[in-house]
Formats: sequence, structure tokens, C-alpha cells
Amino acid sequence: MNISELKSKHKPLKQMTYEPKELYRGYTDRTLYINLDTNDVMIKPVPARMKEKFIGGKGYGLRLLWDATKPETKWNDNENEIVISPGPICGITQYAGAGKSLVVAISPITDIVIDSNVGGFFGPFLKFSGFDALELQGKAKNDVIIVIDGTKNTVSIEEAPAEEIDSHILAEQLTEMYSDSTDPRDMKNISVISAGHAADHTMIGMLNFSWFDIKRKKCRLKQAGRGGIGTVFRNKKIKAVVVKSAGVTQDPNHVANMEAIKERGARFAREMKELDPHQCRMKQEGTAHLVNIMNDYNLLPTHNFKFGSHKNADALHSRVWNKKFTQGMNDGCWIGCTMNCAKAVDNFVLKSGPYKGQSVIVDGPEYETAAGVGSNMGIFDADTVIELNFYCDTYGIDTISFGTMTAFAMECFENGIITKEHTGGLELKFGNIESALELIHQMARGEGFGKIAGLGVRGMKKYFAEHYGADMNFMNDIGMENKGLEYSQYVSKESLAQQGGYAMTNKGPQHDEAWLIFMDMVNNHIPTFENKAEALHYFPMFRTWFGLMGLCKLPWNDVEPENNAQTDEPAKVPEHVDNYVAIYNAVTGSNIDKHEMIRQSERVYNFQRTFNIRRGYGLRKHDAQPYRAAGPVTVEEYKSLEEFYDKKMKEDIGVDPAGKSVEEKVAITRKYRENRYEQLLDAVYERRGWTKNGVPKIDYMKKIGMDLPEVIEVLSKHQ
Repeated sequence: MNISELKSKHKPLKQMTYEPKELYRGYTDRTLYINLDTNDVMIKPVPARMKEKFIGGKGYGLRLLWDATKPETKWNDNENEIVISPGPICGITQYAGAGKSLVVAISPITDIVIDSNVGGFFGPFLKFSGFDALELQGKAKNDVIIVIDGTKNTVSIEEAPAEEIDSHILAEQLTEMYSDSTDPRDMKNISVISAGHAADHTMIGMLNFSWFDIKRKKCRLKQAGRGGIGTVFRNKKIKAVVVKSAGVTQDPNHVANMEAIKERGARFAREMKELDPHQCRMKQEGTAHLVNIMNDYNLLPTHNFKFGSHKNADALHSRVWNKKFTQGMNDGCWIGCTMNCAKAVDNFVLKSGPYKGQSVIVDGPEYETAAGVGSNMGIFDADTVIELNFYCDTYGIDTISFGTMTAFAMECFENGIITKEHTGGLELKFGNIESALELIHQMARGEGFGKIAGLGVRGMKKYFAEHYGADMNFMNDIGMENKGLEYSQYVSKESLAQQGGYAMTNKGPQHDEAWLIFMDMVNNHIPTFENKAEALHYFPMFRTWFGLMGLCKLPWNDVEPENNAQTDEPAKVPEHVDNYVAIYNAVTGSNIDKHEMIRQSERVYNFQRTFNIRRGYGLRKHDAQPYRAAGPVTVEEYKSLEEFYDKKMKEDIGVDPAGKSVEEKVAITRKYRENRYEQLLDAVYERRGWTKNGVPKIDYMKKIGMDLPEVIEVLSKHQ
């Protein structure tokens, strides 16, 4: 069908016209609420107290979701919401990385709040259309498209039966359908949120946010990947959300001090031009430059995190990605981003699945994808990684979860926990490309072992134990999940701080909260429990701030000023911290300092912890980690680095390994490392103002200004 035929099959369910409202210093002070049970569309004011305490972005999402749900609300209940909020700085074009949105919902795989950050143009365009956040609640009877038209100031809900589901097609269809013309200058003013077929059948569905690449004349996609929000999206029968903008002006946020923003932006642009080629090469390789670095430091997850390096890792080396990625293109996922790290593979011909033989653009792979669907699954073939990347994206599957849960299934297969009888003939051995590809296509079709694998690691553990009699203790040791969320792609065994940075997260193990491996393991800058606790206070709070503002983290520390190593705290990149304080003040007209920045985050961070507690989680037992995150589970693992582990046993534990069996050494190492992690929990909880059970203390909540009555009511039951 052509675009006109597709549009003719739409059935209007609701249209509302609203009064336009310009942004003022980063805010419109109102949100858009849509209920698909009733097709109600409402514009709600943002209370002054909400703005003060929750700032924007993730903060607004948490506040709105708390108000919309009850403690017992399940992910597939009608009252669960998807909230999308960009934050006050989002939308400026004079400083790199200012196009992020934060998406929150009750997660299908964790049963707590998940938050996921995403680029693309949707967040800025939502703001320019007049809204600080979008709430999606209820369930449609049939597939619908929601259209927010900021040029006509209308919001509409339309049944849309004929369009494709998979994102790489749907984004193109809807961009053309709702654009004023096929002129790229018009098409760039459309952004689409979509999921894909696999989001209908798995618990690890994700969302794609589009932008139209004028030079390529194609839609590009960025992902809100974590925690199954795409699964919630499709459960609500949402096919897509479309936003249409009138275009981008020099100052759409109507900031307080544009000159200050321009000055900081120009300074950062010079750093990117002069320093990036000699530092991380983000413009050439994006985050994929990390693969060989992680392999060199034994941090590259391999064979379900058993190992940290592999002899074939050069097949995924940064120089390989440099050749695969199209060079010399403007690869920013928001206007004005001088980092240009959203790399892509153009004209890639697919070798499998429903689009076999078609030439497509593939966004990425980024490091997490290259490690997750590559080395962690034992696949050292760049073209296979690219193909899996494409299908994860268009089907609506989180590449991080897919890599970690498939690696878990592969290890279970190699240990005889599951067999070809259970997998329907799939030989899920590490490195089996054919089986890995077939598995992802089964997920999209909702067939075979793909339905079981799509439950995620925690769901598979339960299923294998109940149906196949598998040893739950062993699966808990090797199943790389915490709180139900699959681990992102760094080996944390030799970094106690990174173990905490993963397992103490509010949402589950995602590196965007704390990445401390080099500070801890390589540079030994945080040797004591107190040092680690301080780092596990500051960095999660600082990184939370990006999610309040609508900012990307990468410009903070993936290029550093030339003199950064000579500063007092180089890990914090103090000049860039000062940039962010200055930009926040310049946008909003505020006068905060770097300390208030952390307090802003503390309030929201502790609110999220309280939200988890309200739902029956958020306690010390929920911060437990799978042992593989801390040390060698199996004899094979220990023997792969036996000399290293023996040395650590002698120096750190004070036990001579001589004459001991490998099994004995595994047990001794485990006891020591598990005890160290418990000591870390104590130290971090104390620094964060929490009880030994991981509950924020009421006095501390008063100190930071998050002593809202509803918060205190929850916490008072656990003091």
C-alpha cells in the first residue's frame, strides 16, 4: 500500500485542539496526559512543588508514575503508565548532547520502576509542541497511533490497522505520512516512537525514537532499551507516537542567558575537534572504540561473563568498526551535537530473516551491543553483530538484555541444563551464529524457544527449574541479572566498586549509574571501603543529574580537557562539571552550584528508592548480586586465570593456595569476596544516609528536602 492508502484506513478516535504555549527558561510548566481506555486527552499544570523537587526528565517521570499507580500495580495493568520527559536543558542546540528524553514505566522484568534514556528528536519536539512530559495510560482495543502536532496544536488518537509494526519500516511510513511534503527539510520535523514485533512476544521489548537524517534521506533510530518498556508500549496497543514540530529556532527554550551557553558550547566544540582524534575517537567509532580496550584489561564479557578477554576479540576491534561505519557524516542524534557519535553502517545487506537480501541502514553497533551480541555470546564476526543489531532494533528488543540472556541460555545448553529437545533443535552453543539468528527471529514470531528466552534471565531460571529440574543455585550464580534486569556489558569481578555500581542501582545493573572500573581496578584511586562508598555516592548522583536535564552523558567524560589529568579530581572532569552548572543556570535563570546539583539528584534518587520500597522491593536483599559478578563460579573460570587468582588468595586473603584443589580455592575465594561485598553495602548505605537494610533514613530525607508526607509514610514502616 502507498502512504495515502495506509492513511485512508485510519479511524479517528479523538482529536483535541490545545492552546499553544511557548517555553520559558526550559519549561512550559504543563504535561500532556492520554488515557487509551477512554481516549481522554488532558493538559495538566505542573505544580510548583513538583518542579522544585523533581526538576524534569526522570524526576517528572517518577513523580507522575507514582501518582498514577498503586503499590500493587503490575506492568500489564491498565493503570501502568509510560512517561516520557525531556528535562529543562533538552532542546538547546549550542551544547553537545542536549537531545535526551527519559522514559519510565513499571517494568515487566523487574516489577519496579525502570528508567531508560534515549536520543533522537522526540523529546525536544515534544517540548517545542508545548509539553514538559507525556503520560500514556490505559490500553487501546486495537492498534493506535497518537499524533502530537505542534504546528496545528492538535493531539489525535487514530486506529491504524495497516502500517507495519517493525520500526525501520514504520518510522519511514509515518515520517512521510505526517510530513508536509517529501522535502527532507519538512521530514526532519517529524519524530516517531515505535517498538516492533518482538516487543509483542518478549519481556525485553524496547522503544525506538526516530530522527530524519537529511543527508542520508532516511530515518535513524535511537533506543530506550532497558527494562521492557517496549513490551508495555505494545501491551497498550500503541503502534506509534508521532510528534510534529514547526522546526527548530535558535532559542526554542527561551533561555535566561544565551551568550553563556554559546561560550561553553564553543569551548567544548574546540575540544572535540582538537582532542577527540587522540582520545576516544567518538566521531569515528562511537562507543565501539571500547571493545579492544576492555579486552586488553580483561573486562570484555565473554561466554556469559565467564571470561574477560578472548583471542579472537580483534575481529571486533575498533579499527574493524572504523571501516564498517560510514565516515564523514553528521552523526549527531540531536541538532548541534558536536560529538557526532551515533555511528551507522550504510547499505548493509541482510543475510537472514524476513528482510533477507534487503539493503538497510544499521544504527550502531555501540559498545554494549558489540560486546553483548558479540563476545558475550562467543560470536566474533562483525557482520553477524551488525545483523543482530539491526534485528534487535527493528523488532524492538534490547540488545543488552538479548546478549546477556542468550549467553545465559548458551551456558545452560553447554552444561546440559537445556538440550536440543528443549530448544526445538537450536544448538545454542557459544559462537553458533545460525542458532543465535534463528532465536531472534523466533522471538519476533512469538514461536518456539524464542518465547521462553524472551522471558529474560530471571524468567528462564524459573522456567528451567520448574520444567527441567535445573539447579537454581547454579543458575543464580551464572545468571547475570539483578532485580530482574540483565547486566550490561562489563566484567566486574576485579572491581568491587563496579559490583556495587551495578547491583546497588535502583533499576538494576546498568552502567549509566556508575562506571568505576578504571578508578577502582586500573588506577586504584579508591582503595578503601570509605573511598568506594564516596565514589558510589557521588557518581550515581552526578549521573542521575543528566537524566533530570535531558542531557547525554558522553560529552561529560568521553572527551576531556587537555589539563584534566592535572586537576584535583580528574575522574569528575571538573571543567565539564562547571560547564553543566553554568548551562543549567543560563537556561533556567537559577544560581545553583555543583553541590546543589548533587542535592537535586539525591532528592530524585532517594525518591526512586522509596518508590521501590513502596512496591515491596528496595531493600538490602534486593541489592544481592549473582556470584559471577564478583568472582569465578566454576573450576574452568578459576583455571583460566589460576596464577592470578592464586596470587590474590595469598596477598589479599592471606591463604596459601599451595596443595589445595581448584574446588577448594574457588570456595575460599568466594567466601572472601562475598564478605567484601557485604562490607561494601554497609559502607555505601551509611554514606547515602540509609539504614543497614538499605532504607533511606527519615532524618536524611529531611536534610536533602525530600521529606514529602507520602514518602515519609512509606519509609516510616521500615526504619
